[in-house]
Amino acid sequence: MSNQPLIDSLISASIAANRRSPLQDRSLRTVARILDAASSLLTQMPLEEVTTRRIASEPGLSVGAVYRFFPDRQSIIDAIAVRHVLLFRSMVDKDVMRPLLQQRQNLENFDPSVVLDRMIDAYVLYLDAHPDFRTISFGRHISAATKARQASPRTGLPAMLTTFMVERLGFRFTPELELMLSVVSEAGERLIAYAYEQPTREERDVVIAETKKMLAGYLFSE
Repeated sequence: MSNQPLIDSLISASIAANRRSPLQDRSLRTVARILDAASSLLTQMPLEEVTTRRIASEPGLSVGAVYRFFPDRQSIIDAIAVRHVLLFRSMVDKDVMRPLLQQRQNLENFDPSVVLDRMIDAYVLYLDAHPDFRTISFGRHISAATKARQASPRTGLPAMLTTFMVERLGFRFTPELELMLSVVSEAGERLIAYAYEQPTREERDVVIAETKKMLAGYLFSE
């Protein structure tokens, strides 16, 4: 299945800091090859060894091609992160939010914690399938500016949760709710990273289950 729609979205969303925005199909393909090469390297070696020149040495690339669009390694890491966020956001909308909306119409008593529970499950599945994203996320290598854009209550997954809570469950959007969602986003990210540090999958899953209970209790306590 082609990733072209995601790549097109990536261009407008993730390369604000780059020296040049690619406008033609050939440039779009070059950007995709750069990000694919960097992602592949992140699954093979420590991030410290994934330099801009190492990325440029991959087949079909060159130093000039890389620097044409990305001034440094940080901009590449940020673009990879945004590409993953766009892909995951699309997956959550299709596999989590839409089915929940259908259930919401048929159930008299809907437990709002189910939304958070299923989003966390989807995130864990995504992390399992994308070790490059785990590397840059858990190591906190994504720049503060990019993370702020993608993980605030007004963008990304927190925004999806906000929309569901406010528009579908009748919650009132307030500064307090916005702060709580920021805390849930940050705490959830760190706790899931801690879960992946556990020596076995069973122990990891126990930490994730406790994370779900803690975050749901905080967010939906009333």
